[in-house]
Amino acid sequence: MSKGIFITGTGTDIGKTYVTGLIVKKLAQAGCKPAYYKAAMSGNNRRPDGSLIPGDALFVKECAGIEQDLDSMCHYVYENAYSPHLASRIEGHPVEMQVVRQGFYSLVPQYDYITVEGSGGILCPICFDEAKIQLEDIIKDLHLSCIMIADAGLGTINNVVLTYEYMKTHNLPVKGVIFNNYHPGNVMEDDNIRMCQYMTNLPVLAKVQPGDTQLDIDVELLKNLYDEVK
Repeated sequence: MSKGIFITGTGTDIGKTYVTGLIVKKLAQAGCKPAYYKAAMSGNNRRPDGSLIPGDALFVKECAGIEQDLDSMCHYVYENAYSPHLASRIEGHPVEMQVVRQGFYSLVPQYDYITVEGSGGILCPICFDEAKIQLEDIIKDLHLSCIMIADAGLGTINNVVLTYEYMKTHNLPVKGVIFNNYHPGNVMEDDNIRMCQYMTNLPVLAKVQPGDTQLDIDVELLKNLYDEVK
């Protein structure tokens, strides 16, 4: 039976895709068959033929060394680096929940572990005009638990705690936090992590340093964070 997890973050540009690549790589190196999926991807470049390159998916694919087809990783790819609801308003092709659901479940028979990455922070609007779809609607529709990615630096206490409180209030289960951009021995970052753990009671799953090519987490612990797909 395939298992899944959702990767959310405390905001944009805190390293969700980078950490997700390391997660998928860890599973692949352990002999598992992992897959990556993202409902909507913004801020992408174009190929010479004009087609859009799903940049986040390409990064994860190359980082993890997996053979999964790029086309199966994301069905909504936008050029403008905006929230998907605004990018689709400008470019067309708005997100439909049924398409997201079908894309995710099409991976289930083929892969052991499916890692789903969110867009932006937990409150990111995915579609607004044609339908009201928030990121949390996708999490609930796919019946997934979450791992939160946060930057280890200044401001993270507020961001982690507010994200956690929102997710708790909205019944979005969080398995733990991975801190990105961590510098060992930095007194502020160490205290940030300690305070986040104290204020949320969430386990710290890993600390990712700049340039890391491996995720420092026991692979069996990582596997156990994934739930069976319903």
